[in-house]
This record gives sequence, structure tokens and C-alpha cells, in this order.
Amino acid sequence: MTAALALLRRFWPAIPVLLLALWAARLDQLRAGYRADLLAERSARQLDAANGRAALAKAEGSYATRQAQATATYADRLATREPIILHSTNTVREYAQTAAGRAVCLGADRVRGIDALDASLFADDPARAGGSEEEVPADPH
Repeated sequence: MTAALALLRRFWPAIPVLLLALWAARLDQLRAGYRADLLAERSARQLDAANGRAALAKAEGSYATRQAQATATYADRLATREPIILHSTNTVREYAQTAAGRAVCLGADRVRGIDALDASLFADDPARAGGSEEEVPADPH
């Protein structure tokens, strides 16, 4: 036992140095583990970002395709309706050129006459409320 105490007294400065070396080795080991975890996470996030960019490009391509199809469908519908519209317009023009059509298809005077008729029909109606400036009457019930 005395021999062990003699060795301890002789080499006591080496004990803190050994403890510091063990602590530094442990820190280096932890740092290497954390760095490996960080690199793994970065590569996973880069893969996620690449997948996201690919999905975005696919969605944009799908949108462009759908937009082109919708435009083509709309143009087809307009092309289908155009003969009907032209036929209807021509029918009205031809009818307006007949004697019966001239009587029904009057000019702007007919429109003014309709406005005057509406005014005379609704002349006896009470005036409408003044808008939001008046208070709403209280409910007596």
C-alpha cells in the first residue's frame, strides 16, 4: 500500500492530463457522430428537395397540358356555336326586312316608348325608402 501511495505522489500530475486526454477523445468521438448525422440529414434533405422539384415540374407540365386542352375545347365549342349564332342573326335580319318584322323591330323610339310605358305603369307606386340614412323602426312585438 505504501508503494502505491509513493507512486501516486510521484505521478499525480499525470492524472489530470490523462483525464483531459480522455475527455478530448470523447469530444472528438461525439463530434464525429454529430457530423455523420448532419451529413446524413443533409443528403436526405437534398433528396427531398430534388423530389420536390421533380413533383413541381410534373405539376406544371400537367397544368400546361390541361390548360391547352381547355383552350382547345373552348375553341371547339365556339366554332360549333358560330354557325348557330350567324344563322340566328341572319334570321332576325331577314325577319326585320319583312313587313311584319318592320312593325315589331322598331328603332330607338320603340325603346324610349317602353321606358315611358314602364314609367306610367309604376307612377302610382310609393317612393322607396331613402336608403341607409333612415333608422330601422323598432319591432313592436
